[in-house]
Amino acid sequence: MDTRIHFFSQHNVISSKIKPELLGIRGRQANEFAELEFPILPGFILDTEIASEIEPKAIKKDIAELLGKCEKLVGKKYGDIENPMLLKIVISSNLAITTYPTLHNFGLVKPVITGFSKWVGPDFAASEVLFLINGMLMIQGRIKELENKTKEKDEITASLKLIRRMLGFKKPSNELHRDEDKIPLPKKKSAVEYMDEYAKYFPKGFFDDAESQLMITLTEISKMLKMDEQNNTDTAILIQPMVYGNYGKDSCSGYFFSRNVVTGEKKLHGNFFRGKFNEVGAEGHEINKIDPAHLKHLEKIAWTLEDKFKEIRQIRFTVENGKLWLIEQRLVDQKSTQADIKLLLDLAKRKIISKRDAIMAIDPIRLNEILHPVINSSTVKELDSWKGGIAGAPGAAIGRVYFSTNALLEAKRAAKQKLVDDRTILVLTSSFAGDVKAIEVSSGVLTAEGGYSAHASVVARQYGKVSLVSPALRIKGNKATIGEFSFSEGEYITISVPFYGESTVYKGIAELIEPDPKESGLFDFLELSKEFRKNFHVRCNADTQRDAALALSFGAEGVGLCRTEHMFFKAERINVFRSMLLSDDSKERQKVLDKLQVMQREDFYSIMKVMAGKEVTIRLLDSPLHEFMPHNNEELNAFIEYVSKTKTDKPSKAEITARIEAMHEFNPMLGHRGCRIAVSYPEIYAMQVRAIFEAAHKLYKEKIEVHPEIMIPIVMNAAELKLIAYGKRIEGFNYSGVVDIEEDLRKELKAKEIEYKIGTMIELPAAALGAGEIAKYAQFFSFGTNDLTQTTLGISRDDFTAFMPDYTLFDLIDGNPFSTLDPRIKELISLAADRGRLTRPDLVCGLCGEHGANPANVRFCMDAGLNYVSCSPYSVPIALLAIAQAEITKTGKPAE
Repeated sequence: MDTRIHFFSQHNVISSKIKPELLGIRGRQANEFAELEFPILPGFILDTEIASEIEPKAIKKDIAELLGKCEKLVGKKYGDIENPMLLKIVISSNLAITTYPTLHNFGLVKPVITGFSKWVGPDFAASEVLFLINGMLMIQGRIKELENKTKEKDEITASLKLIRRMLGFKKPSNELHRDEDKIPLPKKKSAVEYMDEYAKYFPKGFFDDAESQLMITLTEISKMLKMDEQNNTDTAILIQPMVYGNYGKDSCSGYFFSRNVVTGEKKLHGNFFRGKFNEVGAEGHEINKIDPAHLKHLEKIAWTLEDKFKEIRQIRFTVENGKLWLIEQRLVDQKSTQADIKLLLDLAKRKIISKRDAIMAIDPIRLNEILHPVINSSTVKELDSWKGGIAGAPGAAIGRVYFSTNALLEAKRAAKQKLVDDRTILVLTSSFAGDVKAIEVSSGVLTAEGGYSAHASVVARQYGKVSLVSPALRIKGNKATIGEFSFSEGEYITISVPFYGESTVYKGIAELIEPDPKESGLFDFLELSKEFRKNFHVRCNADTQRDAALALSFGAEGVGLCRTEHMFFKAERINVFRSMLLSDDSKERQKVLDKLQVMQREDFYSIMKVMAGKEVTIRLLDSPLHEFMPHNNEELNAFIEYVSKTKTDKPSKAEITARIEAMHEFNPMLGHRGCRIAVSYPEIYAMQVRAIFEAAHKLYKEKIEVHPEIMIPIVMNAAELKLIAYGKRIEGFNYSGVVDIEEDLRKELKAKEIEYKIGTMIELPAAALGAGEIAKYAQFFSFGTNDLTQTTLGISRDDFTAFMPDYTLFDLIDGNPFSTLDPRIKELISLAADRGRLTRPDLVCGLCGEHGANPANVRFCMDAGLNYVSCSPYSVPIALLAIAQAEITKTGKPAE
């Protein structure tokens, strides 16, 4: 036997002394299956040292001997006129991507056609001859191309196109709608007639006998490889028998996945097709209903492959006359994150892989997929759609569209009263603080302005809603358009925003697959990663008890940002708050604040109770006051009606409008907001601080451990923080700080002192540079990176998408600075943390905002010495996994 030819079968493995690269990729794969003792079809490989140098006479005897071995195992004989064994030939390159075809049905020659047709039928036999001709024409066409025989090459190409049309092959996109498609296909012919028609393209005697056909084919392939300089020393030839799922009574074909690719259930997932060569045009049967003996064998194959490759595999098989053969196995591209997690948990539990390897196998961003609903793709095929836009918050949402907050809330209320579907989607040009209440109760939000860090996107992520930004969105009256796609107010749309790939808006109702974190294996997976996380933590952004509880279930270790302004936008509070802001009477203002204090106390009580024993960072009022004012006539009229019912001195509409206009600012995000409100209206912060400590003392009495942290926003220098934290006495005026208010309340309640902290948000470059001074009065820093990015780069998060494509085109900025921290923002954070700790060594530093859910940012925060990141509840698992992976990357082992 020529030492360059190698036999393999279920019980014969190619010697390990043979260099693997001599076999090519497909040859190595075949030998791997032999090593696993799978029921693979036997075969032999002409390795790379002989494939391009074949001498037919020299190898004829060896080929005959090897075919004899295959015949014994398969139960058929090559060239037999009654029950012929046919062959496939694989050109096995060492390149991952190759243009060589797989060649089928060698041995189909005129003498065997009658016998073969008795098993499979004359029509199938004829189509198999066409498949044989198609493959060999590709070889002949390549040879003519290498010989520069253009005319002959073009003639072969024309014949190939016709054959592929007859076989029903899908055409490449660049060949669609050609004039040749209009030419009627020729009448079907018999197998022998096709042989006679195309014999002119092949060497003489190609269809006369099986032995000659094989030797001619090997000679032609070798000739092609020798002429092809790029591959002539790097390609082997693999030869195996073929089996058919329509060959005899107890035959079938099928394919399946080693587990369910959607749910991850460890159960074969696929179909088999009785009496069919493959699934084309065939009725499938659920794979687990196949013969029990075959099922047991297939399960063993599937789960052995999972253990070997550490991933879900797709497997093709054929049963011919009751005998099972493995045809092919390969990786699976389209599978859910849940399926991968279930597999990894299974492998880790059985110690097939380490916990470390399991944790490193999932990109943290992929967790988005199992935290939000996804579209069932089979239900949208008939729906009109538009693709594109900027992903604001991932997931899928269905609902009737409404073009204003009030319209949506009213429709929601009416639907509930009528006990009908109350799902809604808010569609706006842009959103404001007053729209939070609509986003909270909607299924999703579609806006025209902004991007990932726009107001609507941030709020949507906070509440676990879907958000999509489409700059092409236009709203006119009761109709909205996105390019040529349109829908009217009150109509149903479906929004799909995947964590990767293109977003889609569908007109109509699709079917959603709802997430189940427990069933998905997410909780178990996060528990697996726990030992890799210790010294760096994840808190959540939570403004409600529900958000806090949800984040806690995902593994949050406290609240890093409670945005108190969101609490005032509830329907029963907004007009109360507006009346306080517009009041000229200090006594009346205090009366309203007393009402709000009760509401705020209950807010803080419920959140701190959920987070018992954990830090809760409460940011005092931050939004510009104008955001609380009515934004349209509908809201204005509702406010006027409220005022008329609650005040004896009833101002006119003109007076109210004038006061609202007086609060207008040209650049409100850098205007009267945050701590500046506290300087002008100290009673607002005083009310909030009292509410925090009233809630804390109430919980303390209930023996619930609390750790409130009071955060002062938009500080630009130490003097501001000192004033608000510790107060100030000047001639004729006394400003009570947080410390004063807490002490007064404690005396009033005759209560024990509760541990608390005062800190600030670092969200201005001036604050970062002055961190050393600011740390004198702050026990913690929280880096508000959305505003820090805006104020450092001079870019509005709501408007930058208008010019960002142009900047990307010319490589003027690297990525989205509102998703991945800009290097200069990182420098300011590092500088501020270092300067702050020079003043106060035990200064706690964290980052709050959606930057905290980006794995790259998490790694930076850890390296910069921060203590935690804080993000929306649905982003907590992403951050937790990112921390574990960062620790593993640094140390290669669990955290100490």
